[in-house]
Amino acid sequence: MEKDCIIQTEKQKEKLENEESVQEKKEVKKEPLYVLQETVSEKDMIKEASLKYALKRQGEYTLEDYYALPDDQRVELIDGVIYDMAAPNMAHQTAATAITVQLNNYINSRGGKCFAYSAPVDVQLDGNNRTMVQPDVLVICDKDKIIKRCIYGAPDLVVEILSPSSARKDLTVKLAKYIGAGVREYWVIDLRLEKVIVYDIEHECRTTIYGMNKHIPVQIFDGDCQISFDGIMELLRSILNSPEPDENE
Repeated sequence: MEKDCIIQTEKQKEKLENEESVQEKKEVKKEPLYVLQETVSEKDMIKEASLKYALKRQGEYTLEDYYALPDDQRVELIDGVIYDMAAPNMAHQTAATAITVQLNNYINSRGGKCFAYSAPVDVQLDGNNRTMVQPDVLVICDKDKIIKRCIYGAPDLVVEILSPSSARKDLTVKLAKYIGAGVREYWVIDLRLEKVIVYDIEHECRTTIYGMNKHIPVQIFDGDCQISFDGIMELLRSILNSPEPDENE
């Protein structure tokens, strides 16, 4: 199944590249999908983290090292490798909050037993001491996995919002980890292209790309719950296109 998902990811990337080419021909000025950029590679992220955490070699770190870091240092630990995490921007936070609110509203309106959370929430994905991730949004339907310090085990739904520093990790390393750990559904959101890639992992990893102008069905709820970005798209575009203030003025 993991191989099938990766193959489908390559096909979706090719489709998005074609869409980007069409946009350029129409002189629509949008930045390309982060995963297609070469600005920050997974190798660069690991190298940068290695310089900061030089006590061990990458691949040898454990939860003991993770918990020893300062509280204000945002990292993820995946298979013993420490990845630095940039602080999310306001567009990122706006989208994550909107998704979490809609998920919890749906769950509560039906007396459901699931819970939706947004980052920062530690997820000890494999139940071992070599991996701890912080998804942007997650849904957990097994309350026994919710312990005091973290989510212990695989969430049912995971959502990651792409940034230049996280795109390759989200679409390669994390995709493979989530499949292997038993995550049922995985969303990857590109705010600049206004696209959402949905990996329906528990149904043969069916992969679908949605525009953010669509109501997107949540497969773990059989499509009955649908996420809408209608109420925040204008704000998201405004944030993404806002200039940085001139601090010299």
